[in-house]
Amino acid sequence: MEKKDNVPMWVFLAFSSINTRKGAKILIWSSFIFTIYCFPFSLYFTEQEWVKQLFLIDNWDWLVMMVPVVVWYYLCLRWMDKNNEWES
Repeated sequence: MEKKDNVPMWVFLAFSSINTRKGAKILIWSSFIFTIYCFPFSLYFTEQEWVKQLFLIDNWDWLVMMVPVVVWYYLCLRWMDKNNEWES
């Protein structure tokens, strides 16, 4: 994505290497799926050993970081759609 004068810096930083709306949606959905994975399931399912092996995260740090990132990407997508800034 090329920086234009009317694109805010917070939007440009989110999508600086993404040129299409489809690419932005893939980024948002993959970040959302990773956010779900970051929930510390191993703290709540202590009796199932497979949960501890599959979900390695056992604290809230990653989830607390990923939620604002997904919201930021989503708000950037809304701004780009609202201002019709996607390259044709």
